[in-house]
Amino acid sequence: MRKLLAAVALSLAALPALAQLSIEITGAGANRIPIAIAPFAGEAALPLGITAIVRADLERSGLFRALEVPPLVPQPTEASNVNYAEWKSRLADALVLGSIAVRSDGRFEVRFRLYDVVKQSPIGGVAYTMSRDQLRATGHRIADYVYEKLTGEKGVFSTKIAYVVKRGARYELQVADADGANEQAMLVSNEPIISPAWSPNGKRIAYVSFQNKKPIVYVQDVEVPKQNVVANFKGSNSAPAWAPDGAKLAVALSRDGNSQLYLINPDGSNPRRLSNSGGIDTEPNFSPDGQWLYFTSDRGGSPQIYRMPAAGGEAQRVTFEGSYNVSPRVSPDGKSLAYIMRNGGKFQAALLDLNTRQVQVLTDSEFDESPSFAPNGRQILLATVIGGRGVLSAVSADGRVKQRLTLSAGDVREPAWGPLIP
Repeated sequence: MRKLLAAVALSLAALPALAQLSIEITGAGANRIPIAIAPFAGEAALPLGITAIVRADLERSGLFRALEVPPLVPQPTEASNVNYAEWKSRLADALVLGSIAVRSDGRFEVRFRLYDVVKQSPIGGVAYTMSRDQLRATGHRIADYVYEKLTGEKGVFSTKIAYVVKRGARYELQVADADGANEQAMLVSNEPIISPAWSPNGKRIAYVSFQNKKPIVYVQDVEVPKQNVVANFKGSNSAPAWAPDGAKLAVALSRDGNSQLYLINPDGSNPRRLSNSGGIDTEPNFSPDGQWLYFTSDRGGSPQIYRMPAAGGEAQRVTFEGSYNVSPRVSPDGKSLAYIMRNGGKFQAALLDLNTRQVQVLTDSEFDESPSFAPNGRQILLATVIGGRGVLSAVSADGRVKQRLTLSAGDVREPAWGPLIP
């Protein structure tokens, strides 16, 4: 709701980020899978070992416990005969072996194989060709493969996140890998930037910047530093959310009085009003099937979460526990709703099971905001205020695994987890 009140002006620049996010795991799930990832043969030719990336990704998920593997002679590869008894004695349930070879064109061929130590059988493997600057991306792809084979869920290590950093008087809209590496500034401004939202294909980001003393909604290609205006009507233009097919955006506009929900094309054409209430309607979020639009409204006297048909129609109240519930985000499977609730004076992330109506408070923070689901629904990215400074944090959907992502300097807010890209 506070985002409707801010007002200021925007300038573009292309400045590099000053620091990379660092990740601290503050909790881990029970029954983590012990996995051994032997150093890939030949990876010494690269400045950063690929196995370190794979190991860090899997550990960060909270579902794996990477075992220490000392240097082995001879160094095993995906083509080696596996001594399952030896790896079982190292307490491994799963094993990754691989190799890296330099090709004649200067690129690298990465091969690996995943083994089930308990069943004493190979699970599968893949070969990738990469350039030197694709090292991290390849490591993430290997981790995604291992994660999916061992859990049955899609991995999200190859995805991107977006967030806003405030350094002094400067605001930066950053895009980075899911582990915080390879950060790039999409937009740098002397005025606030809020509400980044990824398009379903991961190629564009909608966001709000403050221009002409009011918020304006823009869409920008991730690779091209050019703004395209989506909503610049009289009053407030805020809270963009993409429809699952990418053909429309839901936005909150006060062009006709109080903030209400509208559908609009990404090029700014054909705005159509959806909600008609005497209160403030904002923070829309589509259900994954595109049938429903969840949103925050104070139409009943206090901020609560409602939903309505995405094409318009009667709204239904969704949250009833507590007097303050905002920022709805539907899980990728459509079964649960993450949001921020006021709980004993604290603003904390909560999860509502849409079938059973059970509510679980996920965090013990003082002030959480802007929840965003990982594409596989396993984790939720948040902004958390600690000591007056915003940091990014992540919590698993069951509340067991908690992480903190921080910059050495800067106030970090407004996180958005990007989609899975095939």
